[in-house]
Amino acid sequence: MSKLGNVLVPVDDLEAAIAFYAGTLGLPVKFRDGDRFAALDGGGATVALVASAEQVAGTATAPSYKVGDVARVVRELAGAGAEVVRDAEAGPHETRAVLRDPSGNVFVLYSPLRP
Repeated sequence: MSKLGNVLVPVDDLEAAIAFYAGTLGLPVKFRDGDRFAALDGGGATVALVASAEQVAGTATAPSYKVGDVARVVRELAGAGAEVVRDAEAGPHETRAVLRDPSGNVFVLYSPLRP
């Protein structure tokens, strides 16, 4: 793992969530993808507000770790006891996978898509 890149926060209404996290909590919006996703500066990690189309980890709040090769790391972690919930797949902005640790907590691995 190279870093904690994002904390995925599932939301029902992206507009209302942005109003709360940016307006009320004061987190600056870094990027927005329509009504699907918004990335806010969480001071070292991105707070990723994810509407239903981007809720790859379901409705659980989940840390998302940046890795160099998602498929390789998925194989390594599965061999070490992680459960693969969603195998490596291309999303709109990154390759990603969803796993569950031995205690049942969901987490995401991602690597940016290269042009």
